[in-house]
Amino acid sequence: MDRLIIGEVLKPQGIRGELKVKTFTDTPEDVKAFGTVYIDNVPYKILSFRVGVDGAAYMGLRGIPDRNAAELFRGKKLEGAREDAPELEEGRYYIVDILGMTCETEEGEVLGVVKDIRNLASDIYTIEKAGKSILFPAVKDVIVKYDLENKKLIVNKTIFDEIAVY
Repeated sequence: MDRLIIGEVLKPQGIRGELKVKTFTDTPEDVKAFGTVYIDNVPYKILSFRVGVDGAAYMGLRGIPDRNAAELFRGKKLEGAREDAPELEEGRYYIVDILGMTCETEEGEVLGVVKDIRNLASDIYTIEKAGKSILFPAVKDVIVKYDLENKKLIVNKTIFDEIAVY
């Protein structure tokens, strides 16, 4: 089964086994749509779900009855089955599909391989080539095309050269 990393357990919340989760989805509510999450390859049905004023998700999962049990999940990644994932709008992609892509210019010059994407004011992509990291923000017009079929991320070299941090 193909899975997506959809969040990370920050800490237990309260005494009833609820988990505070940082979500890696567009909105925290997208995690609820999965219905079941996987932690260390074990499925857990979502019993309760709410979003706090801090933007974190608070979840109750079947099989985690109290704070002591919840404590064991601190720092663990939450995964969801790809088939349960919400449909994406045109031009939107899951990060897991972009990681590992070859980053190239429109002329075919290989700049590196996408190793990480961090969400700040805009997404910050980290690519690596010959052991060196290059960071660039995914701002307007820098990314020309996501070619999922050929695992290529095509960028505008002129804009890339202006904004990339070597």
